[in-house]
Amino acid sequence: MEHKTRQGVTFALTAYGLWAVAPIYFKWVEQVNPLDILAHRVIWSFVLTLVIVLLSKRLKILFSVIRSARLLTFLFLSTLLIAANWGIFIWAINSDQMLSASLGYYINPLINILLGMLFFAERLRRAQKLAAILCVIAVLFEIWHFGRLPWIAIILATTFALYGLVRKKLAVDSFIGMVLETGLLIPFALIMLNIPISSISLPAHDWSTTFKLMLAGPVTMIPLLCFAAAANRISLTALGFFQYIGPSGMFLLAVFVYDESFSPAKLVTFGIIWTALALLVWDSLQHRPPAFPQEPTRTV
Repeated sequence: MEHKTRQGVTFALTAYGLWAVAPIYFKWVEQVNPLDILAHRVIWSFVLTLVIVLLSKRLKILFSVIRSARLLTFLFLSTLLIAANWGIFIWAINSDQMLSASLGYYINPLINILLGMLFFAERLRRAQKLAAILCVIAVLFEIWHFGRLPWIAIILATTFALYGLVRKKLAVDSFIGMVLETGLLIPFALIMLNIPISSISLPAHDWSTTFKLMLAGPVTMIPLLCFAAAANRISLTALGFFQYIGPSGMFLLAVFVYDESFSPAKLVTFGIIWTALALLVWDSLQHRPPAFPQEPTRTV
């Protein structure tokens, strides 16, 4: 059991570590239109997840999901959410707003708590209520100081939290769900790339750029594979403590590698959110299992 737990921790660290440095990849291909990057991410993620489903002999499960009108309805909704999340994330990274993306994924656990209250009638504990209030204060401070809503952070946090909620309701294997979601997006990806649906050729890029764009599939799926392996070895409660590695990595990259402006006002916003998250970590240590366990899927 101890060996299994060590393996789980290793897989979790690998998954969240890869998500933390994922912005490096999207910066690497920033010369490409964000919609083209999104389209290639959809196409190559679909190819990889389909291979995984075939190799793991889950084709019967895939067809059983396709035959269910209820499951397809939920999948259509989760597809819209994942497309919005991926698209906004790519645009944020390539428009030098990595700090906003980082803030969004810091806020995400707080949104999960609110969704647990709204959809599962869960009662918030005192620390959770205080954390939620601090989140609202941080958003209000952004509006007051900068004169605008931190919409990138809010959209990323909300779409990802709602995606987790839908997938929780869906109760479908992560890779089965992902192959169907990306499959539903394939026609739109081809349209974004100006490719006729009947064509199998990709748009003209030099070989170097084409290879870089093909890597969008592994960049998306390898962390997900590691996460799935971790979720099979350690509890979701334990996994929850690793989730802050991703936004922390983005934060460090934004400030120390890509020289995004980090003003004292931004420090106040992040300081409030970090305080809220510290309360959540403390509360999680006091109460197990967590109030709103996430479905083992990540989309960054």
